[in-house]
Amino acid sequence: MQEKFDALKESAKRELESISSSKFLGELKAKYVGKNGEVTALLRGMKDVPADKRAEFGKMVNDLKVEVSTLFDEKEKQLKDKEMQEKFDSEAVDISLAGKVNKNGSLHPLNIVKNKILDAFCGMGFEVFEGPEIDTDYYCFQALNIPKDHPARDMQDTFYISDNVLLRPHTSPGQVRTMERKQPPIKILSPGRVYRADDDASHSPMFHQIEGLVVDKGVSLCDLKGLLDEFVKIMFDGDTKTRFRPSYFPFTEPSVEVDVTCCKCHGKGCSLCKGTGWIEILGAGVVNKKVLEMSGIDSEVYSGLAFGLGIERITMIKYGISDIRTLFENNVKFLKQFNRR
Repeated sequence: MQEKFDALKESAKRELESISSSKFLGELKAKYVGKNGEVTALLRGMKDVPADKRAEFGKMVNDLKVEVSTLFDEKEKQLKDKEMQEKFDSEAVDISLAGKVNKNGSLHPLNIVKNKILDAFCGMGFEVFEGPEIDTDYYCFQALNIPKDHPARDMQDTFYISDNVLLRPHTSPGQVRTMERKQPPIKILSPGRVYRADDDASHSPMFHQIEGLVVDKGVSLCDLKGLLDEFVKIMFDGDTKTRFRPSYFPFTEPSVEVDVTCCKCHGKGCSLCKGTGWIEILGAGVVNKKVLEMSGIDSEVYSGLAFGLGIERITMIKYGISDIRTLFENNVKFLKQFNRR
């Protein structure tokens, strides 16, 4: 009988030696010490053992079961340790190698410039108002002293949705809406997307404007000059100067085009400023009395100044970009030049 027990134990040892994965260990363990295993089956032969030997036989079977179970537990531990080490080895990281660096995004140059413009004027007490991009003919033209038959309409290549509804060609409607709802003093910026049927190296069907409006008692062209002088120094550098040239806009009178000394040559003359030393950046003027009156403001008591600039134009001047379409191509090589500043 002892020989049979020893043979069973040796058989379990041999089979355990051939096991190299814990995946098959469970099946082998069931073969020997499971509910229907070979060691467990020995107890079913208890009926054939003489009564005076049954206690000893039962003890021998239990001892064998413990010994075989111990062999399986030891093998299980070995296999788990081995598999864990293999997993560690496969997932090991060579810390001497260069790590993977996450690429950080950056603000689009238009947003960089827009934020700087807003910061400059908000630092001078301006509030921000954003109007609708789809607006009526009244707010886009008539309330700005541009009636249906006005020749200035020919200057606007406008996208009409219907006879009375259009994609705004400028952000000036925001100024009118503010004057209708708020009595002076008024000091606002109106930024946003605008649309015109124009497309070439210096024009885009969609571009961005920021327009400013100040309405108060005693506002004059001198205030406009001082305001814009301070703005260009913040936007470009402390040596930048401005000059006004007479112009015409139906919603301002007098009207001016505003030039700044070239940020590349500082007024000496170069290819960027075409040898003149000056670059045009925006249009401005004293708000036309008719515009004030149509918005419900007494033009005998209050006066105003207004200015409007294209964010794309300032961006192209500031960063030396020759083609406006570059700003809308989503070229990563171009965009990654600009960090969050």
